[in-house]
Amino acid sequence: MDFQNFSPPFSREHGGLEKKAEMSRYQKIINSCRTLYELSETNPMSDAVITAVDGRKIKVGNKWLIDYASCNYLGFDLDKEIMESSSEAVKRFGTYPSWSRLLGSPSLYQDIEEKLIDLIGTEDCLLLPSVTLIHFSIIPILANEGDIFVDRRAHKTIYDGSTFAKSVGANVHKFNHNDLGQLELLLKMSDAKSKLICIDGVYSMSGNYPDIPKFARLAREHNATLYVDDAHGFGVIGERSHDELCPYGKKGNSIIKYFNETYDNVIFVASLSKAYSALIGFVACSTKLKNFLKSTAAPYLYSGPAPIATLANLKKSFEVNEKRGDQLRADLYRRTKKFLDFIREEKIKTFNETDFPIIELPLANAEDVYRTGEFLFEKGIYVTLSPYPLVPRDEAGFRIQITAANTDQEIDYLIRVIKEVKDKIGFQTKEYATNGHSTKIYS
Repeated sequence: MDFQNFSPPFSREHGGLEKKAEMSRYQKIINSCRTLYELSETNPMSDAVITAVDGRKIKVGNKWLIDYASCNYLGFDLDKEIMESSSEAVKRFGTYPSWSRLLGSPSLYQDIEEKLIDLIGTEDCLLLPSVTLIHFSIIPILANEGDIFVDRRAHKTIYDGSTFAKSVGANVHKFNHNDLGQLELLLKMSDAKSKLICIDGVYSMSGNYPDIPKFARLAREHNATLYVDDAHGFGVIGERSHDELCPYGKKGNSIIKYFNETYDNVIFVASLSKAYSALIGFVACSTKLKNFLKSTAAPYLYSGPAPIATLANLKKSFEVNEKRGDQLRADLYRRTKKFLDFIREEKIKTFNETDFPIIELPLANAEDVYRTGEFLFEKGIYVTLSPYPLVPRDEAGFRIQITAANTDQEIDYLIRVIKEVKDKIGFQTKEYATNGHSTKIYS
Protein backbone atom coordinates (compact mmCIF):
# COMPACT_ATOMS: atom_id res chain seq x y z
CA MET A 1 0.00 0.00 0.00
CA ASP A 2 1.26 3.48 -0.90
CA PHE A 3 1.00 5.22 2.48
CA GLN A 4 2.49 8.48 1.17
CA ASN A 5 -0.57 8.86 -1.05
CA PHE A 6 -2.92 7.05 1.30
CA SER A 7 -6.64 7.44 0.70
CA PRO A 8 -8.97 6.12 3.42
CA PRO A 9 -10.75 3.04 2.01
CA PHE A 10 -14.28 4.16 2.88
CA SER A 11 -17.17 3.07 0.72
CA ARG A 12 -18.94 5.93 -1.06
CA GLU A 13 -21.78 5.83 1.48
CA HIS A 14 -21.73 5.15 5.22
CA GLY A 15 -23.31 1.79 4.69
CA GLY A 16 -21.35 1.12 1.50
CA LEU A 17 -22.82 0.40 -1.93
CA GLU A 18 -22.63 -3.29 -1.18
CA LYS A 19 -25.10 -5.01 1.07
CA LYS A 20 -23.73 -5.32 4.60
CA ALA A 21 -23.81 -9.09 4.39
CA GLU A 22 -21.48 -8.91 1.37
CA MET A 23 -19.01 -6.50 2.93
CA SER A 24 -15.75 -7.78 4.37
CA ARG A 25 -15.25 -7.52 8.11
CA TYR A 26 -12.45 -5.03 7.43
CA GLN A 27 -14.73 -2.82 5.34
CA LYS A 28 -17.43 -2.86 8.03
CA ILE A 29 -14.91 -1.71 10.64
CA ILE A 30 -13.52 1.00 8.37
CA ASN A 31 -16.96 2.30 7.42
CA SER A 32 -17.97 2.49 11.07
CA CYS A 33 -15.05 4.90 11.61
CA ARG A 34 -15.85 7.15 8.67
CA THR A 35 -17.80 9.69 10.72
CA LEU A 36 -14.93 10.08 13.20
CA TYR A 37 -12.54 10.65 10.30
CA GLU A 38 -14.77 13.28 8.73
CA LEU A 39 -15.26 14.95 12.11
CA SER A 40 -11.53 15.26 12.73
CA GLU A 41 -10.97 16.58 9.21
CA THR A 42 -13.71 19.21 9.15
CA ASN A 43 -14.81 20.29 12.64
CA PRO A 44 -12.90 22.34 15.25
CA MET A 45 -14.65 20.35 18.01
CA SER A 46 -12.55 17.27 17.26
CA ASP A 47 -8.87 16.34 17.35
CA ALA A 48 -8.00 19.77 18.74
CA VAL A 49 -4.48 20.70 19.79
CA ILE A 50 -4.78 22.17 23.29
CA THR A 51 -1.91 24.51 24.16
CA ALA A 52 -2.92 25.70 27.65
CA VAL A 53 -5.34 25.01 30.50
CA ASP A 54 -6.67 27.59 32.96
CA GLY A 55 -9.16 26.13 35.40
CA ARG A 56 -11.81 24.39 33.33
CA LYS A 57 -10.88 26.44 30.25
CA ILE A 58 -8.74 25.23 27.39
CA LYS A 59 -6.86 27.13 24.70
CA VAL A 60 -7.12 25.90 21.11
CA GLY A 61 -5.08 28.04 18.74
CA ASN A 62 -5.72 31.60 19.91
CA LYS A 63 -9.18 30.80 21.31
CA TRP A 64 -10.13 30.06 24.92
CA LEU A 65 -13.10 27.73 25.43
CA ILE A 66 -14.97 26.46 28.49
CA ASP A 67 -14.41 22.72 28.61
CA TYR A 68 -17.53 20.56 28.89
CA ALA A 69 -15.86 17.50 27.36
CA SER A 70 -13.74 16.65 30.40
CA CYS A 71 -14.50 13.56 32.48
CA ASN A 72 -12.50 14.87 35.47
CA TYR A 73 -15.71 15.08 37.48
CA LEU A 74 -14.17 16.09 40.83
CA GLY A 75 -11.59 18.46 39.34
CA PHE A 76 -8.69 16.45 40.78
CA ASP A 77 -6.68 17.14 37.62
CA LEU A 78 -6.45 20.78 38.71
CA ASP A 79 -6.10 20.31 42.47
CA LYS A 80 -2.84 21.91 43.69
CA GLU A 81 -2.47 19.56 46.66
CA ILE A 82 -2.63 16.58 44.30
CA MET A 83 -0.41 18.12 41.63
CA GLU A 84 2.32 18.87 44.17
CA SER A 85 2.30 15.35 45.64
CA SER A 86 4.45 13.50 43.13
CA SER A 87 7.95 14.96 43.49
CA GLU A 88 9.07 12.87 46.50
CA ALA A 89 7.82 9.65 44.91
CA VAL A 90 9.62 10.46 41.65
CA LYS A 91 12.86 11.07 43.58
CA ARG A 92 12.38 7.69 45.29
CA PHE A 93 11.42 5.55 42.29
CA GLY A 94 12.37 7.56 39.21
CA THR A 95 9.86 8.72 36.62
CA TYR A 96 9.10 5.28 35.21
CA PRO A 97 10.55 2.00 36.53
CA SER A 98 9.80 -0.09 33.47
CA TRP A 99 9.14 -3.49 34.97
CA SER A 100 6.05 -5.41 34.12
CA ARG A 101 4.13 -6.11 37.31
CA LEU A 102 5.04 -9.78 36.88
CA LEU A 103 8.60 -8.78 37.81
CA GLY A 104 7.94 -6.16 40.44
CA SER A 105 5.69 -3.26 41.47
CA PRO A 106 6.51 0.00 43.24
CA SER A 107 5.03 -0.12 46.75
CA LEU A 108 2.61 2.63 45.68
CA TYR A 109 0.57 -0.09 43.97
CA GLN A 110 0.07 -1.95 47.24
CA ASP A 111 -0.80 1.28 49.05
CA ILE A 112 -3.45 2.17 46.46
CA GLU A 113 -4.96 -1.32 46.32
CA GLU A 114 -5.31 -1.30 50.12
CA LYS A 115 -7.01 2.11 49.93
CA LEU A 116 -9.42 0.81 47.29
CA ILE A 117 -10.27 -2.34 49.25
CA ASP A 118 -11.16 -0.22 52.26
CA LEU A 119 -13.11 2.34 50.21
CA ILE A 120 -15.29 -0.01 48.16
CA GLY A 121 -15.62 -2.82 50.70
CA THR A 122 -14.40 -5.67 48.54
CA GLU A 123 -12.21 -8.65 49.48
CA ASP A 124 -9.42 -7.65 47.12
CA CYS A 125 -8.63 -5.69 43.96
CA LEU A 126 -6.03 -5.52 41.22
CA LEU A 127 -4.75 -2.37 39.50
CA LEU A 128 -4.23 -2.67 35.74
CA PRO A 129 -3.29 -0.07 33.10
CA SER A 130 -6.80 0.80 31.85
CA VAL A 131 -10.40 -0.39 31.77
CA THR A 132 -10.08 -1.07 28.03
CA LEU A 133 -7.23 -3.51 28.67
CA ILE A 134 -9.15 -5.02 31.58
CA HIS A 135 -12.08 -5.82 29.26
CA PHE A 136 -9.81 -7.36 26.64
CA SER A 137 -7.92 -9.48 29.13
CA ILE A 138 -10.46 -10.41 31.81
CA ILE A 139 -13.75 -10.91 29.90
CA PRO A 140 -12.26 -13.84 27.91
CA ILE A 141 -10.86 -15.36 31.14
CA LEU A 142 -14.16 -15.08 33.01
CA ALA A 143 -16.26 -16.24 30.06
CA ASN A 144 -14.02 -19.20 29.25
CA GLU A 145 -15.93 -21.07 26.54
CA GLY A 146 -19.30 -20.17 27.97
CA ASP A 147 -21.94 -17.53 27.27
CA ILE A 148 -21.60 -13.74 27.50
CA PHE A 149 -24.76 -11.61 27.71
CA VAL A 150 -24.14 -7.97 26.83
CA ASP A 151 -26.50 -5.01 27.23
CA ARG A 152 -26.93 -3.38 23.82
CA ARG A 153 -25.93 -0.02 25.28
CA ALA A 154 -22.87 -1.30 27.13
CA HIS A 155 -19.67 0.57 26.34
CA LYS A 156 -18.00 -0.31 23.05
CA THR A 157 -14.90 -1.54 24.85
CA ILE A 158 -17.03 -4.20 26.56
CA TYR A 159 -18.16 -5.30 23.11
CA ASP A 160 -14.55 -5.32 21.92
CA GLY A 161 -13.55 -7.51 24.87
CA SER A 162 -16.51 -9.80 24.22
CA THR A 163 -15.58 -10.06 20.54
CA PHE A 164 -12.10 -11.16 21.53
CA ALA A 165 -13.62 -13.68 23.96
CA LYS A 166 -15.73 -15.00 21.08
CA SER A 167 -12.60 -15.57 19.01
CA VAL A 168 -11.27 -17.91 21.70
CA GLY A 169 -14.44 -19.91 22.20
CA ALA A 170 -17.15 -17.91 24.01
CA ASN A 171 -20.66 -17.23 22.70
CA VAL A 172 -21.93 -13.64 22.75
CA HIS A 173 -25.60 -12.72 23.13
CA LYS A 174 -27.05 -9.19 23.15
CA PHE A 175 -30.09 -8.15 25.14
CA ASN A 176 -32.08 -4.93 24.89
CA HIS A 177 -31.01 -2.12 27.19
CA ASN A 178 -31.96 -2.87 30.80
CA ASP A 179 -34.40 -5.57 29.62
CA LEU A 180 -34.29 -7.97 32.54
CA GLY A 181 -37.06 -10.12 31.08
CA GLN A 182 -35.16 -10.76 27.87
CA LEU A 183 -31.95 -11.39 29.83
CA GLU A 184 -33.72 -13.90 32.07
CA LEU A 185 -35.04 -15.77 29.04
CA LEU A 186 -31.53 -15.95 27.54
CA LEU A 187 -30.10 -17.19 30.83
CA LYS A 188 -32.77 -19.90 31.07
CA MET A 189 -31.90 -21.06 27.54
CA SER A 190 -28.20 -21.30 28.33
CA ASP A 191 -26.63 -24.56 29.45
CA ALA A 192 -23.10 -23.14 29.52
CA LYS A 193 -20.93 -23.82 32.55
CA SER A 194 -19.86 -20.17 32.72
CA LYS A 195 -22.27 -17.25 32.19
CA LEU A 196 -21.16 -13.62 32.21
CA ILE A 197 -23.58 -10.64 32.19
CA CYS A 198 -21.91 -7.40 31.07
CA ILE A 199 -23.40 -3.99 31.84
CA ASP A 200 -22.27 -0.43 32.60
CA GLY A 201 -22.57 1.06 36.07
CA VAL A 202 -23.28 4.57 34.75
CA TYR A 203 -23.99 4.70 31.02
CA SER A 204 -21.58 7.03 29.27
CA MET A 205 -24.10 8.81 27.03
CA SER A 206 -27.18 9.11 29.24
CA GLY A 207 -25.71 9.23 32.75
CA ASN A 208 -28.37 6.72 33.81
CA TYR A 209 -27.90 3.71 36.09
CA PRO A 210 -29.19 0.15 35.72
CA ASP A 211 -31.07 -1.47 38.58
CA ILE A 212 -28.02 -3.22 40.02
CA PRO A 213 -29.92 -5.25 42.69
CA LYS A 214 -32.21 -6.81 40.07
CA PHE A 215 -29.29 -7.67 37.77
CA ALA A 216 -27.32 -9.11 40.69
CA ARG A 217 -30.28 -11.18 41.87
CA LEU A 218 -30.77 -12.57 38.36
CA ALA A 219 -27.07 -13.46 38.14
CA ARG A 220 -27.22 -15.35 41.45
CA GLU A 221 -30.40 -17.20 40.52
CA HIS A 222 -28.77 -18.49 37.31
CA ASN A 223 -25.26 -19.11 38.67
CA ALA A 224 -23.93 -16.32 36.48
CA THR A 225 -21.41 -13.53 37.13
CA LEU A 226 -22.45 -9.89 36.82
CA TYR A 227 -19.63 -7.85 35.29
CA VAL A 228 -20.11 -4.11 35.96
CA ASP A 229 -18.05 -1.42 34.23
CA ASP A 230 -18.40 1.68 36.43
CA ALA A 231 -15.82 3.80 34.58
CA HIS A 232 -17.92 6.97 34.76
CA GLY A 233 -19.69 6.47 38.06
CA PHE A 234 -16.76 5.62 40.31
CA GLY A 235 -15.73 8.61 42.41
CA VAL A 236 -19.12 10.30 41.98
CA ILE A 237 -21.74 7.72 42.99
CA GLY A 238 -21.45 6.16 46.44
CA GLU A 239 -23.18 4.77 49.48
CA ARG A 240 -26.41 6.42 50.67
CA SER A 241 -26.65 7.95 54.13
CA HIS A 242 -28.95 10.19 56.16
CA ASP A 243 -26.17 12.80 56.35
CA GLU A 244 -25.19 12.79 52.65
CA LEU A 245 -24.67 16.23 51.11
CA CYS A 246 -26.31 15.34 47.79
CA PRO A 247 -28.22 12.50 46.07
CA TYR A 248 -25.00 11.07 44.61
CA GLY A 249 -24.39 9.58 48.06
CA LYS A 250 -21.14 9.63 50.04
CA LYS A 251 -17.51 8.75 49.37
CA GLY A 252 -17.98 8.06 45.64
CA ASN A 253 -17.29 4.42 46.45
CA SER A 254 -19.14 2.71 43.59
CA ILE A 255 -22.56 2.02 42.12
CA ILE A 256 -22.52 -1.25 44.10
CA LYS A 257 -22.35 0.62 47.41
CA TYR A 258 -24.90 3.17 46.15
CA PHE A 259 -27.45 0.36 45.90
CA ASN A 260 -26.25 -1.24 49.15
CA GLU A 261 -25.42 -4.41 47.22
CA THR A 262 -22.81 -7.07 47.93
CA TYR A 263 -20.08 -8.34 45.62
CA ASP A 264 -21.47 -11.90 45.61
CA ASN A 265 -21.42 -13.06 41.97
CA VAL A 266 -20.28 -9.55 40.99
CA ILE A 267 -17.04 -8.48 39.31
CA PHE A 268 -16.69 -4.72 39.63
CA VAL A 269 -14.44 -2.86 37.19
CA ALA A 270 -13.75 0.87 37.27
CA SER A 271 -11.50 3.52 35.84
CA LEU A 272 -9.57 5.99 37.95
CA SER A 273 -9.07 8.21 34.90
CA LYS A 274 -12.42 9.98 35.32
CA ALA A 275 -13.18 11.31 38.81
CA TYR A 276 -9.67 10.51 40.08
CA SER A 277 -7.87 11.92 37.01
CA ALA A 278 -5.32 9.07 36.96
CA LEU A 279 -4.71 6.84 33.95
CA ILE A 280 -5.23 3.44 35.54
CA GLY A 281 -8.10 1.03 36.20
CA PHE A 282 -8.89 -1.73 38.64
CA VAL A 283 -10.92 -4.89 39.05
CA ALA A 284 -12.52 -5.63 42.43
CA CYS A 285 -12.65 -9.37 43.07
CA SER A 286 -11.77 -12.16 45.48
CA THR A 287 -8.15 -12.78 46.45
CA LYS A 288 -8.34 -16.16 44.73
CA LEU A 289 -9.38 -14.58 41.43
CA LYS A 290 -6.80 -11.80 41.84
CA ASN A 291 -3.99 -14.33 42.20
CA PHE A 292 -5.27 -16.21 39.16
CA LEU A 293 -5.36 -12.99 37.10
CA LYS A 294 -1.78 -12.21 38.11
CA SER A 295 -0.81 -15.37 36.22
CA THR A 296 -3.18 -15.01 33.25
CA ALA A 297 -4.07 -11.36 32.54
CA ALA A 298 -1.80 -10.00 29.82
CA PRO A 299 -1.68 -6.37 31.08
CA TYR A 300 -0.28 -7.59 34.42
CA LEU A 301 2.24 -9.87 32.75
CA TYR A 302 3.43 -7.82 29.80
CA SER A 303 2.44 -4.14 30.17
CA GLY A 304 4.64 -1.56 31.85
CA PRO A 305 3.48 0.08 35.09
CA ALA A 306 1.73 3.42 35.44
CA PRO A 307 4.10 6.42 35.70
CA ILE A 308 5.22 7.09 39.27
CA ALA A 309 3.71 10.59 39.21
CA THR A 310 0.31 9.08 38.36
CA LEU A 311 0.50 6.62 41.24
CA ALA A 312 1.64 9.30 43.71
CA ASN A 313 -1.10 11.70 42.59
CA LEU A 314 -3.67 8.92 42.92
CA LYS A 315 -2.56 8.08 46.45
CA LYS A 316 -2.94 11.74 47.41
CA SER A 317 -6.34 11.85 45.66
CA PHE A 318 -7.71 9.32 48.14
CA GLU A 319 -6.70 11.64 50.97
CA VAL A 320 -8.35 14.60 49.25
CA ASN A 321 -11.48 12.51 48.66
CA GLU A 322 -11.67 11.74 52.39
CA LYS A 323 -11.28 15.41 53.32
CA ARG A 324 -13.17 17.25 50.59
CA GLY A 325 -14.75 14.72 48.26
CA ASP A 326 -18.30 14.93 49.56
CA GLN A 327 -18.30 18.73 49.30
CA LEU A 328 -16.95 18.53 45.75
CA ARG A 329 -19.71 16.06 44.86
CA ALA A 330 -22.28 18.40 46.40
CA ASP A 331 -20.96 21.31 44.30
CA LEU A 332 -20.98 19.08 41.23
CA TYR A 333 -24.58 18.03 41.88
CA ARG A 334 -25.74 21.62 42.46
CA ARG A 335 -24.24 22.88 39.19
CA THR A 336 -25.49 19.88 37.24
CA LYS A 337 -28.97 20.26 38.71
CA LYS A 338 -29.05 23.95 37.81
CA PHE A 339 -28.29 23.16 34.18
CA LEU A 340 -30.72 20.23 34.03
CA ASP A 341 -33.49 22.32 35.59
CA PHE A 342 -33.00 24.79 32.73
CA ILE A 343 -33.10 21.97 30.17
CA ARG A 344 -36.34 20.64 31.62
CA GLU A 345 -37.95 24.07 31.90
CA GLU A 346 -37.15 24.67 28.23
CA LYS A 347 -38.57 21.22 27.40
CA ILE A 348 -35.31 20.26 25.69
CA LYS A 349 -35.01 16.49 25.44
CA THR A 350 -32.28 14.72 27.37
CA PHE A 351 -31.96 11.04 28.28
CA ASN A 352 -30.58 11.88 31.74
CA GLU A 353 -32.92 10.66 34.48
CA THR A 354 -30.47 10.63 37.39
CA ASP A 355 -28.91 14.12 37.56
CA PHE A 356 -25.50 12.56 36.90
CA PRO A 357 -23.21 15.12 35.17
CA ILE A 358 -23.46 13.51 31.72
CA ILE A 359 -26.08 15.27 29.63
CA GLU A 360 -26.74 14.21 26.03
CA LEU A 361 -28.81 16.70 24.01
CA PRO A 362 -30.20 15.33 20.71
CA LEU A 363 -30.76 17.88 17.97
CA ALA A 364 -33.98 18.29 16.02
CA ASN A 365 -32.11 17.37 12.82
CA ALA A 366 -29.24 14.88 12.84
CA GLU A 367 -27.60 16.73 9.94
CA ASP A 368 -27.07 19.82 12.13
CA VAL A 369 -24.38 18.24 14.33
CA TYR A 370 -21.44 19.70 12.42
CA ARG A 371 -23.06 23.13 12.19
CA THR A 372 -23.79 23.03 15.92
CA GLY A 373 -20.19 22.12 16.68
CA GLU A 374 -18.95 25.13 14.75
CA PHE A 375 -21.47 27.41 16.48
CA LEU A 376 -20.53 26.21 19.98
CA PHE A 377 -16.82 26.51 19.21
CA GLU A 378 -17.31 30.09 18.03
CA LYS A 379 -19.18 30.82 21.28
CA GLY A 380 -16.32 29.39 23.33
CA ILE A 381 -18.01 26.15 24.43
CA TYR A 382 -16.22 22.81 23.99
CA VAL A 383 -18.36 19.63 24.05
CA THR A 384 -18.36 16.04 22.80
CA LEU A 385 -20.15 15.79 19.45
CA SER A 386 -22.17 12.61 18.80
CA PRO A 387 -23.15 12.42 15.12
CA TYR A 388 -24.92 9.59 13.33
CA PRO A 389 -23.92 6.74 12.91
CA LEU A 390 -21.82 6.87 16.07
CA VAL A 391 -25.22 7.09 17.79
CA PRO A 392 -28.67 6.31 16.35
CA ARG A 393 -29.94 9.02 14.01
CA ASP A 394 -32.66 10.11 16.44
CA GLU A 395 -30.02 10.64 19.17
CA ALA A 396 -27.49 12.65 17.15
CA GLY A 397 -26.40 15.79 18.97
CA PHE A 398 -23.77 16.47 21.59
CA ARG A 399 -22.82 15.52 25.15
CA ILE A 400 -22.10 17.94 27.97
CA GLN A 401 -20.05 16.82 30.98
CA ILE A 402 -19.99 19.09 34.01
CA THR A 403 -17.23 18.93 36.61
CA ALA A 404 -16.68 20.37 40.07
CA ALA A 405 -14.04 22.64 38.50
CA ASN A 406 -16.64 24.44 36.38
CA THR A 407 -17.72 27.69 38.02
CA ASP A 408 -21.25 28.97 38.59
CA GLN A 409 -20.51 31.73 36.06
CA GLU A 410 -19.52 29.13 33.47
CA ILE A 411 -22.80 27.26 34.02
CA ASP A 412 -24.72 30.53 33.60
CA TYR A 413 -22.91 31.19 30.32
CA LEU A 414 -23.54 27.63 29.13
CA ILE A 415 -27.26 28.12 29.76
CA ARG A 416 -27.28 31.30 27.64
CA VAL A 417 -25.46 29.59 24.77
CA ILE A 418 -27.71 26.51 24.82
CA LYS A 419 -30.72 28.84 24.67
CA GLU A 420 -29.22 30.33 21.48
CA VAL A 421 -28.71 26.84 20.03
CA LYS A 422 -32.35 26.08 20.76
CA ASP A 423 -33.52 29.27 19.01
CA LYS A 424 -31.13 29.15 16.02
CA ILE A 425 -30.74 25.40 15.35
CA GLY A 426 -33.23 23.44 17.45
CA PHE A 427 -33.34 20.52 19.85
CA GLN A 428 -35.72 17.62 20.19
CA THR A 429 -38.34 18.38 22.82
CA LYS A 430 -39.77 16.45 25.75
CA GLU A 431 -42.53 16.95 28.30
CA TYR A 432 -41.31 16.39 31.85
CA ALA A 433 -43.25 15.37 34.94
CA THR A 434 -45.23 18.03 36.78
CA ASN A 435 -42.71 18.08 39.64
CA GLY A 436 -40.28 19.72 37.25
CA HIS A 437 -38.62 16.68 35.77
CA SER A 438 -38.69 12.90 35.64
CA THR A 439 -35.52 12.20 37.57
CA LYS A 440 -35.21 8.73 39.10
CA ILE A 441 -32.77 8.78 42.00
CA TYR A 442 -32.86 5.30 43.51
CA SER A 443 -32.99 4.85 47.25
